Amino acid sequence: MPAPQQPFTVALVDDYDVVVMGVAKILDEYRDRVVVAEIDTNEPVSEAVDIVLYDAFAQPESDHEQIGELVRNPCARKVVVFTWNFQPDLVASAREQGVRGYLSKALPARELVAALEAVHAGEVVVSEVPGRVRPANGLDWPGRGEGLTDRESEILALITQGLSNADVAAHTYLSPNTVKSYIRSVYRKIGAESRTQAVLWGVNHGFVPDHRRIDHWRGGP
Repeated sequence: MPAPQQPFTVALVDDYDVVVMGVAKILDEYRDRVVVAEIDTNEPVSEAVDIVLYDAFAQPESDHEQIGELVRNPCARKVVVFTWNFQPDLVASAREQGVRGYLSKALPARELVAALEAVHAGEVVVSEVPGRVRPANGLDWPGRGEGLTDRESEILALITQGLSNADVAAHTYLSPNTVKSYIRSVYRKIGAESRTQAVLWGVNHGFVPDHRRIDHWRGGP
């Protein structure tokens, strides 16, 4: 009888706890195939993992410093990006830095796990360019309970970090008019009448990232 295949280990990286927990919820149903070693600001992972799954929620994606740090870290045997932004230059930059997978949030859970297994086996996996569809069931994000969509939450997170409309447009690869439309929708849903009120709402509702999470990976455990 062949020995049963051991599940591979995955560490989840994002600056927002609620985002990490959403991904963990998806993978937990497949714990016979993948073991989640969640990175937590209070209990950092100190051992090597097979795959680091980096969720790029509301990050300035034109700056891939975080991806580069993860790829260079000796604890991360392979790095996979999990995102809905498939701009060709972002994909190319990630690949050039050594990322082994660039996966869409639109993947059903079973396909996400299969893609991670393929990366663990040595393949490079890049999802087909998706349309603007809903993320996989089970994902979560800040503001979801208040009715914000994933994209609205991403934009609110960016303006909470102090980015201008032009900066938000550049980071999300949306037009300035589209960004303004999203911001108006956010204001309406959270009851804000100004940018200052929206930023204060964001600060009070978990839209300020905890950058200590990524700092743990710099230089190893």
